[in-house]
Amino acid sequence: MRALTLESVPFTPAVTEVDTPRPQAGELLVKVAAASLNGIDIATAAGYTQAFMEHRFPLVLGQDFAGTVEALGEGVDGFAVGDAVFGVVLKPFLGAGSLAQYVTVAAGDGVARIPEGLAVGDAGALAVAGATAVVSLDAVGLAEGETVLISGAGGGVGSLAVQLAAARGAKVIATARPGTQTDFVTGLTDADVHVVDFTGDLAAQVREIAPEGVDVVLHLAGDGAALADLLRPGGQLASATGLGQDDVKGHDVTVHTIMAAPGPTTLTALAEQVASGALRVPVTATFPLERASEAFAAFSSGTPGKITVSCS
Repeated sequence: MRALTLESVPFTPAVTEVDTPRPQAGELLVKVAAASLNGIDIATAAGYTQAFMEHRFPLVLGQDFAGTVEALGEGVDGFAVGDAVFGVVLKPFLGAGSLAQYVTVAAGDGVARIPEGLAVGDAGALAVAGATAVVSLDAVGLAEGETVLISGAGGGVGSLAVQLAAARGAKVIATARPGTQTDFVTGLTDADVHVVDFTGDLAAQVREIAPEGVDVVLHLAGDGAALADLLRPGGQLASATGLGQDDVKGHDVTVHTIMAAPGPTTLTALAEQVASGALRVPVTATFPLERASEAFAAFSSGTPGKITVSCS
């Protein structure tokens, strides 16, 4: 099959021929229609993940996927060949990813059916970013009327978090670069979103909106310790970039380090929100598999929203 691979790390990914995987007991073989890029893919290619995860070469990149069940491993119940599914590759190593024509995934976790009304391209960009956004907001218990600062609002996770936070009735302050990225963020929801320029004096801009400090920070980009300074005493920060409690010593705040491993319940709830029109997957660019290296370049250049790869 064709797949986007790394021969070593750090390395520039390229589309090559690799063996088509076979489903083991409890696994599904999925013919991938769409996948998307996430920060871990960029980090893996740069060599940043090798210290804490096993790498198997040639390493097929990708976590998100959407497609059709092609075959069932021994003992699989609840799925049938031909089912339209989506989800995330949850393996204890990197190397058997979804930026390929086929992928194997555990049937009991990280996969759910695609409901009617959810386009396959959107499904292929939903799982990782959507689950990270949900887990972050749940970790801090964001409630109606609270003020949340979302740092990195123009990215995949941030653009979904803006919508989900607004739907909870929160007052949303979102960071974005002036111009196209700001226009993108303000167009994510009909709710009022206060966009602040992270290239300027971020603290002054946030304090003008929330003089006593914000209740919650979603740390998806930027300097987490500096963002913690913008919280009110007793505020909470959810970090998807590895920030921990020890990194904000001296602050009267609580830090939640987020590692999202989406299960079927979370995936199904996200899919139903998209299918109903309550949530939009902000796909801004799509590339065929043979041009997946261009998708990497677009991601690295700061293209807002989600970047997808068509694998069929």
